[in-house]
Amino acid sequence: MYGSAYNGTKSFSQNDIQTANATGFGAATDDYSERGIDLNEQLIMNKPATFFFKMNGDAMVEAGIFPGDVLIVDRSLKAASDKIIVAAVNDDLVVRYFKQNGQLFWLEAANRRYGNIPLEEFTVYRPWGVVTCVIHIIEPSLKAFSAPKKVGK
Repeated sequence: MYGSAYNGTKSFSQNDIQTANATGFGAATDDYSERGIDLNEQLIMNKPATFFFKMNGDAMVEAGIFPGDVLIVDRSLKAASDKIIVAAVNDDLVVRYFKQNGQLFWLEAANRRYGNIPLEEFTVYRPWGVVTCVIHIIEPSLKAFSAPKKVGK
C-alpha cells in the first residue's frame, strides 16, 4: 500500500531541534520548551483521504461556516444524519447537513434563506466527504494574503 511521505513530528521534541547559540549559553526557557503544534496531526485523521475545501457561499452561516472559510473534508467518513457534508447534487458541490428520517433523505442548510434539497429517486447525488474542521480566518491581512490571486498581465 502507498502511504503519505509525511510522518508527522510526534517523535520529536523541541530539544531535538538544533539551534545556533552565539553566546555559548542556552536560554533559561530552553529546558521548559515543548514541541510545536503540528496542525496536520491535530486536525487530520486520514491524510490520504483528507482535502481542503474553501467555502464559497453563506448556506451554513448559522453553523459557524462563513464564505471564505477553509473546510477540512475527510472522504473516508460516511455521511450520516446530522453531519455536515460536501456533496455533489446535480453536478453542483454543496455544503449542507445530511438528514435522514426513516426512508427520507435530504440536505439542509444552516441559513433560513435556503430550502432543503430532497434526495429523491431522480436526484443525482454523490456524497463527497464529511466536514471535520473549519478554519475561520479573522485577521484582515491574512484574509488578503490567502485570497485567490488574479492571473493577468
